[in-house]
Amino acid sequence: MQSVQRVLNAHELLWSLAQRELRTKYRRSFLGWTWSMLNPLATLAIYGFVFGVLFGASAPVGERSGLTGFAWFLLCAIVPWNFFAVVNNIGLSAITNNAALVRRVAFPRETLVFSNVIFALVQFGIELVVLSVVLLIVAGSPILPWIPVVAVLGILLAVFAAGIALALSALAVYFKDLTYLWAITLQVWFFITPVVYPPSLVENQVPEWAQNILRMNPMVHFVGAFRDLLYHAQMPNIQRIGAILLSSFVSLVLGWSVFNRLSPRLPEEV
Repeated sequence: MQSVQRVLNAHELLWSLAQRELRTKYRRSFLGWTWSMLNPLATLAIYGFVFGVLFGASAPVGERSGLTGFAWFLLCAIVPWNFFAVVNNIGLSAITNNAALVRRVAFPRETLVFSNVIFALVQFGIELVVLSVVLLIVAGSPILPWIPVVAVLGILLAVFAAGIALALSALAVYFKDLTYLWAITLQVWFFITPVVYPPSLVENQVPEWAQNILRMNPMVHFVGAFRDLLYHAQMPNIQRIGAILLSSFVSLVLGWSVFNRLSPRLPEEV
C-alpha cells in the first residue's frame, strides 16, 4: 500500500511521462496515430492469409452473433494479444531507456512503467473502438450492450500486463540478456494461446494432462473473454471471469513486489 500511495502522490509526474510517450510515439510520422489502426489490420492480413488461406483454418460460428469469418475470429484475439505484448516490450526497457533520469533524480521509478502502460492503453482503446465499429457496421454483430464490459476487460488486461512489466523492467537492469530471452518467451506464449486457432483444436490434439497445463495460462482466459464479448456477443462464464480477476491481482502484487525488492539498487546498476 505504501507503493500505491507513492505512485498516487506522484500522479502529476505519471501523467507528464504518459503525455511524453503519447506525443513522441508517432512524431514526424506522416500518418501519425493512423498507424494504431493500420498495425492490427496488417497483422490481420498476414495471419489471415497464412492460417485462413494457406492452411485453410476455419472459425466456429459466433454463438449469438452468427459471425463466421476467420478474419473476425482472429482480430478479436490478436488485438488484445498485441496490447499485452506491447506493454511487456516497452515495460521491459522502461528503466534502462531512462537510465540518466533514474541515476540523477529521486522519484517513484515505477511511474516509468505505468506511464508506458497508460500510453499502450490509449493505443489499445483506439484499436478496440475501430474493431467494435467494424463489427457493428460491417459484420452486423450485436455487441453494443457488451462494449462497457470490453472496456473493463481491457483495464484488467492492462493490470495483468503491468504486473509482468514491472518485474521485467527491474530484472532487465540486472540481467541484460532478458530482452532476448523474453522475445523468445513471447513467441512461445503466443502459440500456446489460442489466438490464431480455436481452443477446440487443442482439445482434439493433446492429452488431458497437457490441456490442464494450458488452461493455467492466464492469456487463454483473457483471449477467450474478448472472443466471448466481441465474436460470440455473450458474457464470459463465471469461471473465466474469476480466473481473470485472480490473474490480474496476483500479477500486479507479485510484479510490484519484485520491483520493490530490486529498486533500491537500480540507480547503481542501470
